[in-house]
Amino acid sequence: MQKKSSLGDDYALSRVPSSGRQSLWNITIVRVGSLATISQFILGASLGYGMNFWQAFWATMFGSVILEVISFLLGYAGAKEGMSTSLLSRWTGFGRYGSSIIGAVIAISCIGWFGVQNAVFAQGIVQSTNGAISLPVAAAITGLGVTVLVIFGFKILSVTASIAVPAFLLAVAVGIYDVLNKSSITELVASAPAGKPLTMGVAATMVAGGFIIGAVITPDFSRFAKNGKDVFWMTMIGTIVGELGINMIAVLMALAAKTSDVASIMMQTSGWLGALVVVFSTVKINNLNLYSSSLGFTNIFDSILNVKLNRGLVTLVIGIIGTLLSVMGILGRFTDFLVFLGVLVPPIAGIIVVDYFVLRTHKKELDASRMKGTLPETEENVNWVTMISWAAGFAVGYFVKMGIPSINSLAASAAVYLAGMLIVQAVRKNPAEEKIAS
Repeated sequence: MQKKSSLGDDYALSRVPSSGRQSLWNITIVRVGSLATISQFILGASLGYGMNFWQAFWATMFGSVILEVISFLLGYAGAKEGMSTSLLSRWTGFGRYGSSIIGAVIAISCIGWFGVQNAVFAQGIVQSTNGAISLPVAAAITGLGVTVLVIFGFKILSVTASIAVPAFLLAVAVGIYDVLNKSSITELVASAPAGKPLTMGVAATMVAGGFIIGAVITPDFSRFAKNGKDVFWMTMIGTIVGELGINMIAVLMALAAKTSDVASIMMQTSGWLGALVVVFSTVKINNLNLYSSSLGFTNIFDSILNVKLNRGLVTLVIGIIGTLLSVMGILGRFTDFLVFLGVLVPPIAGIIVVDYFVLRTHKKELDASRMKGTLPETEENVNWVTMISWAAGFAVGYFVKMGIPSINSLAASAAVYLAGMLIVQAVRKNPAEEKIAS
């Protein structure tokens, strides 16, 4: 029997039923909102400062294709099963306790970014009010305000994004006009970059690595999609608008201004509209950060302690914690750790994709329970092949300096997991052998 979600719960520990699915617009506007951000703009400006237009275009294309493939595969699985990333991982290689580790990694990563982005949000408020509101007060207001919004779940995320995305794009358009009105786009496309040259490998790494965690948590939002076609358009439109669109606009601005500090230029040229770029960008991305963090913590308590907490209550607690840390100003030191997570998180995607689409180890249980609208009744506690594959993927991503670290870690974990599980399956055919996964 399909479960009805209570206020704030938002199907955190159950499948999203057909009655809870959302329109293509609702899921797509949330996706675009996660990509059309000031951080994405800064990334594009960095490319435009170190590459010419076409070099930056192909680097963005290469990184975007990688992100699109990962996002669609994970998003499709999330939509079909109606589960978030951390919940889906229980039956795609990680098991009950392994999924709690995923929940912890995602939760810590997202709450960290929540705090860092909230500080940016607060600074935008301070600048737009000419210092009338102090930074600590602004951080408290913005952090708690976003927390209250996220408590109400995905529907509110969609409503907020429907307002914030157009406002963000309007502010960007004004900034573009102010910077480019004296420049010929044809000349800019043919102009040389002003900064130290970037290699194609480094640039593609910046593009793919910049949103890899967002790609991994795609099921957190695609689980509300009605079908795989909607997932495809959600991820494709998000990639075209958020990656290609925002990146290439920022590249042109960097080529025109001869600097990578496009955010400051827009603040100076656009006034309060420039401040809106920062404000609306951080509203959107922090909604998603806090939402995914709440799903991760909810799964941790359920998988380890068998305690089913209301996601709304979890959101309130971690939102207050993130806001307090932001007010105290200590999360600026957290950025290095979050970058470190850029090679720790991708292996999750590699393992889930191989297990769900290639090995299909829990297909029967997932299919049977999906028909009833429930979760599978059985699950592994932990799969040691998964843990070894995850560690191997992280090691490759962290220590191998060639290529794109985040993609290296993903590919390595997928290869090790596939080989390891094929060996396990061969061993399990012999009843005299012990099971490796418990």
